[in-house]
Amino acid sequence: MNAQQPQHNMTGIILMCAGVALLCVNDALAKGLMDHYSPIQIIFMRNSIALPFATLLAIRMVGFGGLRSNRVGVHFMRTVIWITATIMFFTSIHLMGLAEATALAFVAPLFITAISSVLIARVGWRRWLAVMVGFIGVLVIVRPGAATFEPVSLLPVATAFTYALLMLSARLLDARESMWTLLFYLSFTSTILSGAVVWYFWTPIRVEDIGLFIAIAFVGTGGMTMITQAFRVADAPTVAPFDYTALVWATGLGWFFWGETPDLLTFVGAAIITASGIFIIFREKRVAES
Repeated sequence: MNAQQPQHNMTGIILMCAGVALLCVNDALAKGLMDHYSPIQIIFMRNSIALPFATLLAIRMVGFGGLRSNRVGVHFMRTVIWITATIMFFTSIHLMGLAEATALAFVAPLFITAISSVLIARVGWRRWLAVMVGFIGVLVIVRPGAATFEPVSLLPVATAFTYALLMLSARLLDARESMWTLLFYLSFTSTILSGAVVWYFWTPIRVEDIGLFIAIAFVGTGGMTMITQAFRVADAPTVAPFDYTALVWATGLGWFFWGETPDLLTFVGAAIITASGIFIIFREKRVAES
């Protein structure tokens, strides 16, 4: 083992936790902005504000070559998927509790495992069992057939499925491209695609909301950068479980700003989803090492 690996892992954990916290703040800002603006307008404003900084960052870190890609079409395809996922998630957190929506969205690793078993590689029975247990957690939260069931609760699950497709499509990207290039193209393509239709949904921006749009651009970009860097400096199985700290942040932010208090079954379902996701992460590490 590299003598510096424990230190690198600690750095990765800190970056992961900070990045997750920023993305939760991003979601909370989006939830507040959804009272007055469409998801498309929020996406456009966030990425158009972040684009100059993502461009300068890519040039600063890897030079002007960081603005070039051999897979521009793939970047646009992935951005369509990402925008679709974001619209569904923003809509879900607008209509339901932040913590509940976040917990349901964490079934993405389960979808990744299930889809991978069909398209990429065989998945063993242990991981399949973890996937099934995880979806039991979804049923605990959603409670289909119960009087409290709301169809909107399926939106975060659909978000998770779309996000899984986004993660798996990363295999189509050029492995030589840096994280800074990926960050630049995400901001660039999102600005173009959302800008092409945003005028159909445009609402005049209130003066008091300008600061919120600037904030969402910086926390969203900063959170994505930190999480990406965490996976670069540390072992993926070490930092990946800390993604679930988002449940703590989402619960706290939802309670502080909107007085949202998830019920007991939501906590139980979230715990089941988290446990199954973490098991899959460590099981995949063991399979990779065998």
